[in-house]
Amino acid sequence: MQVERVSESITKWLKDYAQNAGMKGYVVGISGGIDSAVTSTLCAATGLDTLCVEMPIHQHLDHVTRAQEHIKSLKARFNNVSDVRSDLTPVFDTFIKTMPDADPSPLKELTEGNTRARLRMTTLYYHGGMNSLLVAGTGNKVEDFGVGFYTKYGDGGVDVSPIADLLKSEVYKLGKYLSVQQSILKAAPSDGLYGAEKTDEEQIGATYDELEWAMEEIEKGKTAESFVGREKEVMHIYLSYNSRNQHKMNPIPLWEFPGNLR
Repeated sequence: MQVERVSESITKWLKDYAQNAGMKGYVVGISGGIDSAVTSTLCAATGLDTLCVEMPIHQHLDHVTRAQEHIKSLKARFNNVSDVRSDLTPVFDTFIKTMPDADPSPLKELTEGNTRARLRMTTLYYHGGMNSLLVAGTGNKVEDFGVGFYTKYGDGGVDVSPIADLLKSEVYKLGKYLSVQQSILKAAPSDGLYGAEKTDEEQIGATYDELEWAMEEIEKGKTAESFVGREKEVMHIYLSYNSRNQHKMNPIPLWEFPGNLR
């Protein structure tokens, strides 16, 4: 990948899009991970207003520390960057208290995790609306179009997706080029939707390198039955996520009015 040219191309695309939309710039949720670090740096490079938003909800300390380090670094490098911290822990706790009681279960944990993501989406759009900024998404190609590892109307609710055509490995290459801090480059990817550190690999059951491999093999026309051992297992993991998350990747189903019923 030609990282310099890719960086310049995305930056120009972001700048042109915001200006054509009559907006002042972008708002980005900062999680302490590589995707939000790269996205916010690209937004900052446009020279347009870039608002970095921290939105902790019972957040793991490592995430908070990395996010704050990144914001501090970005503000030192770009005079068009500002930041705000919206502590959503009380909002989340109050919301959960208004919901029916439920016994602890994987479904409860997943639902509450998705609720966190949707509260953050609402928060980003609030800050965006108040400052005439577009919401920049932070999803990469593996998450958005491979396994659907994001929350519908949560981190999937954005105005633009500047890195959604980059594989995770390409995001890391761009991050190195953009001088993203080592603590973020070395950190295990995590969606940060749970109080304790839970990595993406632990949730999915495969690494991003493995998922990228599976995507490439499927594009070549291979199936899970073409492999054995761990490779076959990874293919099954990828295909399972891809199949059940098609509702995230495809347009909302629309019932079409039959002409003979009008």
